Amino acid sequence: MTHKVSRRAILGGLASVMGAPAAFAQSAFAPTTSLRPSARGGDILKTYQPTLSDLIEKAGLPGQISVQVADVTSGLVLESHNPLQSLPPASVAKALTACYALDLLGAGYRFETRVLATAPVTNGRIDGDLILAGGGDPTLDTNGIAEIARRLREEAGVTEVTGRFLVWGGELPSLNGIDADQPYQVGYNPGISGLNLNFNRVHFEWQRAGDGYNVTMDARSGTLRPEVRAARMRVEARNYPVYTYVDGGVYDDWTVARGALGRSGARWLPVRKPERYAAEVFQIIARSNGIVLKNPELLGSLPSGTLPLVTHQSAALGDILQDMLKFSTNITAECIGMTATVARLGRVDSLRASADAMNAWAKDRLGMTSVALVDHSGLGDDSRLSARDMVTALIAARKSLEIKPLLRQHPLRDENRKILEDHPVTVQAKTGTLNFVSGLGGFIDLPDGTELAFAYFSADLPRREALTREQREDPPGGQAYAVASRKLQQRLLGRWGILYNG
Repeated sequence: MTHKVSRRAILGGLASVMGAPAAFAQSAFAPTTSLRPSARGGDILKTYQPTLSDLIEKAGLPGQISVQVADVTSGLVLESHNPLQSLPPASVAKALTACYALDLLGAGYRFETRVLATAPVTNGRIDGDLILAGGGDPTLDTNGIAEIARRLREEAGVTEVTGRFLVWGGELPSLNGIDADQPYQVGYNPGISGLNLNFNRVHFEWQRAGDGYNVTMDARSGTLRPEVRAARMRVEARNYPVYTYVDGGVYDDWTVARGALGRSGARWLPVRKPERYAAEVFQIIARSNGIVLKNPELLGSLPSGTLPLVTHQSAALGDILQDMLKFSTNITAECIGMTATVARLGRVDSLRASADAMNAWAKDRLGMTSVALVDHSGLGDDSRLSARDMVTALIAARKSLEIKPLLRQHPLRDENRKILEDHPVTVQAKTGTLNFVSGLGGFIDLPDGTELAFAYFSADLPRREALTREQREDPPGGQAYAVASRKLQQRLLGRWGILYNG
């Protein structure tokens, strides 16, 4: 039975019950003393709502929980549970990063990836160096690289480069990964620089061939599959660990356990050397356009006096933010956050320093008091945020920044996790999930026009801290914790939708 049907049935039934005493009072058996006024159907629904503490106790989640909900218009706090308890926000932190970027960069901002030359193009020839210069774009993909190479030939007229092929990613700090405690193989923890490609992931595919395996590492898109050497894979005769990684100098050196492969399969692996990865793909595709480039060399700084040949722009920041909040891409959050810090301070030296800059901004701009993030994505274990601070930020951002339209609609579900179609309450929010950590923060629109801001964080930190590196990809009990936490979130949303409507 859907919520729509059951709600109407309940309200209809309650309306019938409420009408009965009035009719009965007109009969000969009417009471001689006045009856107390009967509550409306919606009011009775409210009286039957379990308390916030009862819902939390029933959920039985180990660890700590921080919750708060408030009216957006007045700022009045409606109810809370441990609202000052700071917990890891997981990807809910991306909502703050989106606000930071909107304020510092603007929704119309576009990242630029450029091709530069140290000498002019003469009859198709450059007697100098060619430079592929990143601008911090987290969304550049193989199709984008192919478009840059095509324009280099067709628009800039380049057919030959006699000098070096140089690569620069210094617009942002070079990072080996976002969080050092993550498993080596998870694609959501890649390296980051000012030049990124395919969210800095490489596609690893294997197929059994006789007594061994054929393996490929490529930078595929929907139509292109350039194989790369910047990431290398060897199959080794073992069962565990499934993957190992070491820095191979100019390439990423991976091994995989033969016993874990089966007949065939594929997955995306993180790229730790993003500039070399992007440069190799550009070199391959440039060759297919008739432009032969030497092997890439990394630049520490851009030389002066370079000539622009091609400028590739990303989509507008507003669109990138909407995708980031929908798909929760960590690299997007980090690149956008660090780019906003460059706009705020003129430079950025490290991810932690950029997070500190965003924390300071959030206190000044959004009225937060104890926000302590260590990155822009929420992946780091040491980030802390309370429900009260998050609600404060959401209300402030709702009034001054266009954050709400960027948040994904969060459907209400029944106890079996089935979506309640046509529910009169709408929720736009950002989710957050780490092992034994769960979060949700956003806005609730009620049928009577009331708008609420809410935040929910839960964490079983001792259990999380006890995990080994390998366990973090799929820990025992992790899925059960996540499901229980999401059910509690839904019960809270259902409670608030009834309790504060009207």
